[in-house]
Amino acid sequence: MHEHEHGHEHEFEHEHTHAHGHGEHAHVHSADETRAVANRLARAIGHLEHVKMMVEEGRDCSDVLVQLSAVKSALNSTGLLILQSHIEHCIVESVKSGDMSAVTDLNKAIARYIK
Repeated sequence: MHEHEHGHEHEFEHEHTHAHGHGEHAHVHSADETRAVANRLARAIGHLEHVKMMVEEGRDCSDVLVQLSAVKSALNSTGLLILQSHIEHCIVESVKSGDMSAVTDLNKAIARYIK
């Protein structure tokens, strides 16, 4: 799954072309990949809502931190899934077509992601 500025949900296999600094590349993601990421995000959102409720109820800070750590772990594993899919599909296709700007963009995204 790839974050898109044009704000729609991915219900089926699709292709997007995104302008990048030096060219364009297409994103093709299967419905299963999109669904897997969306499901992971939904679970993380639910878990985060539970953490918020724990804070509002005045639950033990140690318990809140443990649960918050679980949310961070879920988001990190979702990010890894997105990264793997992006490399396997988008980056491979861009490099095959000679568009190295996708690699540059990926490096920038990774640098921001790990901050």
